[in-house]
Amino acid sequence: MELRPGTLNLFILRALVDGPRHGYAIASWLREVSGGDLAVEEGALYHALHRMEHSGWLAATFGPSEQNRQAKFYRLTPAGQRALGRERRAWTDYTKLVARILQPGRTRG
Repeated sequence: MELRPGTLNLFILRALVDGPRHGYAIASWLREVSGGDLAVEEGALYHALHRMEHSGWLAATFGPSEQNRQAKFYRLTPAGQRALGRERRAWTDYTKLVARILQPGRTRG
């Protein structure tokens, strides 16, 4: 499934709630929780991670991955936790709005 504009940040922030992960682990987590319906392009993922790190939403440190390779691990900062709350509320409100509009019988204008 193709990502809707604005969702990648939300998904990355959510992926990091349970603790630090490197980019490949974030992509794997997204694929797993979506039941394989979501595959994030590597270029888009790493661009978003760098942008979010630059914005102060994420902090990063280097450490060994599961395969004992050096990897950059990202974690949420307090600003990232606040951003997740804002993004989550905005998407929840938006999906409720879309659901209301798409309900059968909504024909009055």
